[in-house]
Amino acid sequence: MTGERRLAGVAAAPGVARGPWAHVRRERPVGGRIAAGAADAEEQRLRDASNAAADALMALSEQVEAAGHADEAAIFMAHATLAWDPALIETAVARIHERGEDGIAAIAAAGADAAAGLAALDDELLAARAADVVDVAERIARALAGIPEEADLLPGPAIVVAEDLSPSLTATLPREHMLGIALEAGSPTSHAAILARAYGIPAVVGVPGLLAALAGPGGLGTPAAELALDGSTGEAVLDPSPATVADLDGRASRLAEARSHDLEEASLPPVTLDGVEVTLLANIGTPAEAAPARALGARGVGLFRTEFLFLERAAPPTESEQAAAYAEAVAAFGGDPVTIRLLDIGGDKPIPYLPMPHEANPFLGVRALRLALDRPDLFLTQLRACHRAASSGRVKVMAPMVADAGDAALLLDLDRQAREGLALEGVPHGPVELGVMLEIPSAVLAADAYFGSIAFASLGTNDLTQYTLAVDRGNPALERYRDALHPAVLRLIAMAADSAARAGTALSVCGEMAGDPVAALALVGLGVRQLSMGAASLPAVRRAVRGADAEALAAEARAALGDPSAAAVRARFAGLLAG
Repeated sequence: MTGERRLAGVAAAPGVARGPWAHVRRERPVGGRIAAGAADAEEQRLRDASNAAADALMALSEQVEAAGHADEAAIFMAHATLAWDPALIETAVARIHERGEDGIAAIAAAGADAAAGLAALDDELLAARAADVVDVAERIARALAGIPEEADLLPGPAIVVAEDLSPSLTATLPREHMLGIALEAGSPTSHAAILARAYGIPAVVGVPGLLAALAGPGGLGTPAAELALDGSTGEAVLDPSPATVADLDGRASRLAEARSHDLEEASLPPVTLDGVEVTLLANIGTPAEAAPARALGARGVGLFRTEFLFLERAAPPTESEQAAAYAEAVAAFGGDPVTIRLLDIGGDKPIPYLPMPHEANPFLGVRALRLALDRPDLFLTQLRACHRAASSGRVKVMAPMVADAGDAALLLDLDRQAREGLALEGVPHGPVELGVMLEIPSAVLAADAYFGSIAFASLGTNDLTQYTLAVDRGNPALERYRDALHPAVLRLIAMAADSAARAGTALSVCGEMAGDPVAALALVGLGVRQLSMGAASLPAVRRAVRGADAEALAAEARAALGDPSAAAVRARFAGLLAG
């Protein structure tokens, strides 16, 4: 194999890697059939293997946590729960008794069926969990076959290449040998990608034709060329030319310099040229993301997504589990506010312990706070956990999918019940500030009816744009409608700012719009003074704010309300950013 070849994939974990590659794959046991009358014994073998796999996964969880990755350790504790999952095991047991399959074949088929069901879901996060089910089923099958888990699959430094990479294999490979990860399948939301980001390993996923391209005439077992990848762009390069090597090395150097520069600037106040202060906050999905965000200058959390606690398990998380996770993020911010979003799950994100009827349009159905009417226990437990975490620092709680004053009243009533219950039981807890997410246009249009009863509101501009413009966020054919700088969306934001000012209610933005430097200038011009975003966006938005004049931004924002399109608005503020 000679000559440079470029393959386009999906960015999964930032960084540049270059060097030899190793095709990593575990031996897969082969199933078969059992002799007549052996079903009971084979069932017991399967159950023993399930218990052994769960024990090994719990040990792996403890190992990962001891290495300083508590949230990643939770992945493997969830996998241990999957290894005991009655639905998975009983499906395999039925195949043993009804079809005469051995345990290896039965658990593999049961895992494949469960994974196929998840992969078919119209939700990227849940579909990505299909790999986790397969991973657990294969672990049980290997236990049945007596194949050891600790095989030396990566003897020296190399870029790990695979069709896909299970989370447990990602965690057990020697990290000191992992230069990078390149996968033909996978997604940025897979647990392998999550672990790569946590460990600081550059990763590219979803690279079509990767394995065939690497095989060449020598086959995958005899790598004959160097592999390079850029985990920020999703690019993989086989046998890079000297010019490409120089370019990639330059990228790596610039990336290191940029990271150093961003950390140096983290302490600079995000204040406009005419003295208007803007508070920059972070959006996080696990407590582990808190410390890196704070290092980049976040002065609190504007959106703490809590779904990670509720997925991939047979029962909802306990109050104590939730309180510990929330308290960890609160402690990381040392007194700065942490805004916890109540569970945002429903018909589009099914979970095993929350059976729900099929909905033709789940994005307009029973989800988020709307679930509280049928399952108040989920929200009462979560609110109690939030109050318990508030004994460690400042906690704010917001409810998603609020449509009107009735929903706001429901939130207030649930919180009252949570507080009273904790007080009655003598459980230590603290006060929380209550707020709502403004994602539905009616919540903005009716804001004056309830803003006086809440402490804050946060604009979820992703869904607000979707619902305002009737745009399916997942439909690429509607890309031209998806820009939150559309004048109609800006008018709703302006209305929310006016209502918030009248009621004395704090207003922030936690949608992707806040992390876009151009859009951030428009938001400041509309009167928003708190912007919450992914940590990686903090440096660029800080620089944009510090280089702008708030009075000029306000004038441009007023004019933008009459612009004909999002493109016109973007051009207007992009000019200010460039200037």
